[in-house]
Amino acid sequence: MKCLMLIKHPESDRSQPIPAGLLEAMGKFVEAGFKSGVLKDTAGLKSSADGLRVRQSGGKLHVTDGPFTEAKEVVGGYALVEVKSKEEALQVARQFMEIHLVHWPEFEGECEVRPLEDM
Repeated sequence: MKCLMLIKHPESDRSQPIPAGLLEAMGKFVEAGFKSGVLKDTAGLKSSADGLRVRQSGGKLHVTDGPFTEAKEVVGGYALVEVKSKEEALQVARQFMEIHLVHWPEFEGECEVRPLEDM
């Protein structure tokens, strides 16, 4: 089953320097994920200032340019994984967050795991 993992955190975290230990550990985690075939794609996302939203409301489309000041948290990155079960998806998400806990203990965020629909 494929799952999309979304890392969410306050946008203000983007102004903080990412600890070198986290970058190194994340590089190893990503390399191992690609090598094992579990990780299919991953990337960080640019600031919401570089984004836009297209919303449908009242039968019309509304476009809003970033930044999205009303957002308390943003999706800062994603990973697309292919796993055998929900339990395995949980293991991958826990490993990802554990790397943050070890190398950036003051980080506040979450990893949301969402299975993809079978089409």
